[in-house]
Amino acid sequence: MTGNHDDLRSLLKLTLTPGVGPVLCERLLRHFGSAEAVAAASPADLQRVEKIGPRTANTIARGLRESDRLVDEELALASKLGVGYFPRGSDAYPAMLEDIPSPPPLLGAMGHFEPNGADRFGVAIVGSRRCSAYGMEQAERFAGVLASAGVTIVSGGARGIDTAAHRAALRLGGRTIAVLGCGLAECYPPENKDLFAKIASSGRGAVVSELPLRTKPASENFPARNRIISGLCLGVLVIEASERSGALITARLAAEEHGREVMAIPGRVDSPASAGTHRLLKAGGAHLVTEPRDVLELLERPALHLHEGNHAPLYTQPASLFAPGAEDGGRRTTAAAPPAPPGDEPVASAIVAALDEPLTLDEIAQSTGLGIAELRAAMTALEIRGRVRRIAGRFGRVASGF
Repeated sequence: MTGNHDDLRSLLKLTLTPGVGPVLCERLLRHFGSAEAVAAASPADLQRVEKIGPRTANTIARGLRESDRLVDEELALASKLGVGYFPRGSDAYPAMLEDIPSPPPLLGAMGHFEPNGADRFGVAIVGSRRCSAYGMEQAERFAGVLASAGVTIVSGGARGIDTAAHRAALRLGGRTIAVLGCGLAECYPPENKDLFAKIASSGRGAVVSELPLRTKPASENFPARNRIISGLCLGVLVIEASERSGALITARLAAEEHGREVMAIPGRVDSPASAGTHRLLKAGGAHLVTEPRDVLELLERPALHLHEGNHAPLYTQPASLFAPGAEDGGRRTTAAAPPAPPGDEPVASAIVAALDEPLTLDEIAQSTGLGIAELRAAMTALEIRGRVRRIAGRFGRVASGF
């Protein structure tokens, strides 16, 4: 677990105290200076905090006094589940979350979570739980290519678009973060139990939550969860959102409160599943993107600004595909080569070998035996890397790419 043990216990006391959410927790920490000082405060001390009256002060003080047993149980369960903690103020706490209003005071994570390292270039992919086949295909295509380009795919672990994005990132060898609207001892939706276990055990991502471990999923948890998804990322990509989709909340937070880029993929004009996406695009609330390359180009500038300017030296300048550069005495050196295309290198080699002459996507699929969704992701990555090019609806080999 990350952070001083006493500080961690005190933060857990706060998060386990009824009525103390992120906003109130931030006010308390700002007033007292540390979680330990909050935990030791009397009701009279607590009433000196802005907007805390006698009743609230007594409730908080009583909750803090009675929380020692709950903290012991929480820590024992965390140890059993393999949960690591990231307290705000520690070196390991996500630097980008410091920029958002009311950052979570404490994050728990199962798996391999490196918000200031391997996961510093994140893109959120969000959308409908009841997505169409088109939405599923686009989520897989974009997540697969972006993950293969070194971008961490962040989403909420929900049905539909979220699940497709997480699975594609893992399948194609990339990193992914699932931010839950329940505690890490719970599983929602239940059918994603195996997916969350795979993310946590893969060494290429983590399942994350700010909530106490046994917190059940509830509707009020998800808007707060969405702010973490947006906050961890350089930008948010919306794929199929209806007029009332929670994905639009994430997009609004990203644009209005977090200063992140918002992008959207157009859908069928007569599809209710894309009505919210189209409204977002018509209102100028999102960049229209049709290829993963569009996302990479849009995020070059914010990646440089956020990761060199505000949080140096934790971050380095991205290359064209966000490959991190090496640091040498505070100076950037040449960035590493872009990662391999989606899947194993033999997949890319098989595709390129099939291109003795320009072929359509269907012809390449027939020649290589690859599925269309996987093939589209691979072809986009190969185009980005300059190994193939599109010629009048067909794909041809680029000799200089070898």
